[in-house]
Amino acid sequence: MRLMSSVALKLGSVAAAVVLGLCMRPTFAEELKIGYVSAERILRDSVPAKAAEQKLSQEFAKRGKDLQDMESKLKAAAEKLDKDSPILSDAERSKRQRELQDMDREFQRRRREFQEDLNQRKNEEFQNLLERAQRIVRQLAEQEKFDLILQDALYVGPLIDITDRVLHALDSGK
Repeated sequence: MRLMSSVALKLGSVAAAVVLGLCMRPTFAEELKIGYVSAERILRDSVPAKAAEQKLSQEFAKRGKDLQDMESKLKAAAEKLDKDSPILSDAERSKRQRELQDMDREFQRRRREFQEDLNQRKNEEFQNLLERAQRIVRQLAEQEKFDLILQDALYVGPLIDITDRVLHALDSGK
């Protein structure tokens, strides 16, 4: 019996705390200033992001072209082997197949290295951009007394989305 009254007292206290919390909630919510920033939009739409993409395109253009040339040679060699295969001796056919496999392995290796290098450089460039954006967000938060600024959310209303302001600050070079 004593245990039951203790549990009932605790449940009553919890219920009272919940009711009190719900009663106080509107006042608290009105005072809370929340913002939201879309990192995706910053990495896609900002002038520095577009400049980084252009820089990377120029930086990797020659290697990309070399890969395209290598792929064309590989395809041409494969077509030539298919065409010449009926008239080649077994030894010559095997030799060309090995050469073609070696060319293909080299092409795959270079393409993989190219992609890894490109991804690494993209990550470096975009990490720098995100760090700049985070500094701007912190400045905005301090200047305008935000209590909370979110980066990822399922839904964001236009009233709390400050992404355009961050984009403007990034684009103006702040």
